[in-house]
Amino acid sequence: MGEASYQVIAAELRRRIEAGELRPGERVPSTRALVRDFGVAMATATKALQVLQADRLVHASPGVGTVVGPPPRSRRTAAGPDDVPDLDRDEIVRMGIAIADAEGLAALSMRRIATELGVSTMALYRYVGGKDALVVQMVDAVIGEFPLRDVSGSWRDAVTAVARVHWAAYRRHLWLASAISLSRPQLVPRLLPHTDAVLRALRGFGKSAALSATISLFAYVRGIALVMESEAQAEQDTGVTADEWADRQGDQLAAMIAAGNLTAFQELLADGFDYDYDLDQLFEFGLAIFLDGLSARRRGV
Repeated sequence: MGEASYQVIAAELRRRIEAGELRPGERVPSTRALVRDFGVAMATATKALQVLQADRLVHASPGVGTVVGPPPRSRRTAAGPDDVPDLDRDEIVRMGIAIADAEGLAALSMRRIATELGVSTMALYRYVGGKDALVVQMVDAVIGEFPLRDVSGSWRDAVTAVARVHWAAYRRHLWLASAISLSRPQLVPRLLPHTDAVLRALRGFGKSAALSATISLFAYVRGIALVMESEAQAEQDTGVTADEWADRQGDQLAAMIAAGNLTAFQELLADGFDYDYDLDQLFEFGLAIFLDGLSARRRGV
């Protein structure tokens, strides 16, 4: 497609909406699906959806994705930043989460949210600050969906409980892992009790070791979640699952292993060994190793 390919995509989606192939309330293809189906860049797919959003043909629906129909509040007048008495911070944050859930953080912008809510872009800054501040509020909101219910018992039980809560949050909101920084951690009120719970559980390890272990734990869970996010994006972009991709690489991999005389690989793949690449199982396996290592360290092994 040429430079105007976003217009071609927008026209095709508009045709499907007008023909009733996509009905009001139904999800439209995500930007990643458009990348896969039309063979264009992510920016092109995003621009195509923005055209439809500007025409009030689609909108982001919290908890659903981008759906057919005008934004529920598109009739709100937006003559100026003071003409939005019914706008509130929570509504903006929910819309940001809806967009990120449906299309990823790359699709999130203050202009996009303003378009979805039918207000001026400048009106948003009064409630949430800039985009960086909004993302922190979005992280705080989604972490609030996963409260710590019981972190009593042994240190191992407590650490496991926190790790699984974070994994569940990352599973539900794939953008969350890339939104959180460990080198420059954001001040997220609802995350602090999680950190405190791990530090409290690891008191017996000493202050320095407890803090290092806490950072390492969160880095491990976030790292696996980033793999999950990138895999979900790759699958949506290509329409090929991880297992299907691995199958397609089989002959080339076998040739490389044979050429390099890589004996460990040869033994691993002998007799048609088939590995089940399940990220939930991989998460639990790695978590157990992490906890076993902490246990051995505490015993002085």
